[in-house]
Amino acid sequence: MAAELKFGWISPVIGPPESDHVPIVQYQIEQILPTAFEHFDSVWMADHFYGFDRKSDPFLEAWTTMTWVAAKFPEVLLCHHVLGHGYRNPALIAKMAATLQTLSGGRFILGIGAGWREEEYDAYGYEFPSTATRLRQLEEVVQICRLMWTEESPSFEGKHFQIRDAMAPPLPDPPPPICIGSQGEQIGLPLVGRQADMWNTVMTPNEEDWIRKRDIVLSSAQAAGRDPGSIEISATREAPLPTSDEEVAEWLSTLRRWADLGISHFVLDFGHVTSTDLVERFAEQVIQPLKDG
Repeated sequence: MAAELKFGWISPVIGPPESDHVPIVQYQIEQILPTAFEHFDSVWMADHFYGFDRKSDPFLEAWTTMTWVAAKFPEVLLCHHVLGHGYRNPALIAKMAATLQTLSGGRFILGIGAGWREEEYDAYGYEFPSTATRLRQLEEVVQICRLMWTEESPSFEGKHFQIRDAMAPPLPDPPPPICIGSQGEQIGLPLVGRQADMWNTVMTPNEEDWIRKRDIVLSSAQAAGRDPGSIEISATREAPLPTSDEEVAEWLSTLRRWADLGISHFVLDFGHVTSTDLVERFAEQVIQPLKDG
């Protein structure tokens, strides 16, 4: 099992009928997160512009909301789940990340991916190239970010993006870690191995399939001259908080198994949580035993 486990809390930015169309994060920030962040290490938020089942449901913009939460909770790590790079210019991403890293005291993780929701791109007037192109663009975005975080006046000439003396003071200290969310075995996972500080994946029923993907990441890191062990592996699970001893046992069994496979940062989406008692129970009966080993 991983030596040091972390637990991330996904706070939904949507306001569905079950929350009376109040964005869940707004409810949680008053009623739930003060308790949750006594036990959870990080907060995560999706990057979309409107919902899926009902597009008219309130849906808050991810970066603005993350900044709001960062100001209210001065200890928790901050990561998007994950940003679509095509929604923002690469240099702007780098500048925004540097600013939030500075204002948060070094708590920001740049969670980013190639984007996938074509209808959203079309609705907002963004180009939506092929998956392969979006992934190759993503690698250039990562390169631009790292240049702009570490050099005073960097330039970059890529196939897809260019910057010219793109100054972005103050340089963040330290530069934000980069978490890449990707599943594609031909381009995406090798990119994770070459470039990511963290990989965000999903817990799937097919364990062999996941192990194969993990090994692509690790072997790609090694081929790039990196230490595969330096890549933090995070995985997302969507399930309600446990309400019985049986459900607690299932959570413990599942997370222990995934920790044995190399996951060290669990990113959990419990939906619309309305009970701090259940949060405390999860912390006492699931988080603490797992962290204790």
